[in-house]
Amino acid sequence: MNGDLLLMKIIETHIVPENVEQTRLSDYAFGKIKSILSKKGIRKTIKRGELLVDGSKAKTGFWVKPGQKIELIEIEQTPPKPYKMEINKVFEDDYILVIDKPSGLLTSGNQFKTAVNAAVYHAKPSEAIDRLGWPKPVHRLDKATSGLLLFAKTAKAQNGLYKQFENKSIKKRYRAIVTGKIDVEGSIDLNIEDKIAVTRYRRVDVVESLQNQWISLVDLIPETGRTHQIRIHLSSIGHPIVGDKLYGTKGNTLKHKGLFLCAVKLEFIHPISLEPMVLEIESPYKFSAILNREKRRWKKYN
Repeated sequence: MNGDLLLMKIIETHIVPENVEQTRLSDYAFGKIKSILSKKGIRKTIKRGELLVDGSKAKTGFWVKPGQKIELIEIEQTPPKPYKMEINKVFEDDYILVIDKPSGLLTSGNQFKTAVNAAVYHAKPSEAIDRLGWPKPVHRLDKATSGLLLFAKTAKAQNGLYKQFENKSIKKRYRAIVTGKIDVEGSIDLNIEDKIAVTRYRRVDVVESLQNQWISLVDLIPETGRTHQIRIHLSSIGHPIVGDKLYGTKGNTLKHKGLFLCAVKLEFIHPISLEPMVLEIESPYKFSAILNREKRRWKKYN
């Protein structure tokens, strides 16, 4: 094995069976390497040198042969620098970590101040054999969105959670404050970038507002996971989220208050214990504060 691959961790192994049809590795590995959920992901993994064939770095154009051993590896890298900030750990064990991500914090990226860096600071080291180098997020929240963010701490947990997201068995519920008096309940079916996107909603409360006539507190369940789906959908029916500078309308933002959208509930199966997990948090204080403020102002001036 090449010396530059000595510092690695094997995440997944597949043996090519007999009588396999002649296929290029980039096509064959999709569906066989369960941790990678797209052909594009397979190609990127090969390019990064994280897919081995019989112990050597693979190339996209390799032809697979019976008996070959294909391995997905994690080349050990320097962990992100820990970001010391106050953050609420909602759940943690040796395999997963769930935090309440504040609004204004990126999930990940090339910056220092991200949820990943904060997770590196707060997470307890895993004792599992297949532990990852640091907690890895298995989904994302927009920078402006707060709430429950799920990390994997081991390879097996990461694979299991990815499969649940792929099968759409992980349930998420968001809470938002929107402008206007939204219907009591409904469903928004509007494609995003030519892909099916569906969001169900239910109104929780509505108050009169001097600035917007009405504002509504609403629960939202996305049945698909397109980028900015909830924000686009609510704007499309004339009820943009308060504080949404990208999809909102003039006058729907509040100074220094940010976006009124929070991921408040996660339901999934623990990838190791297989126990049902239901994690729920309260929406940020600013949600109740704006509702109470608007009620007081309406009474005062009417």
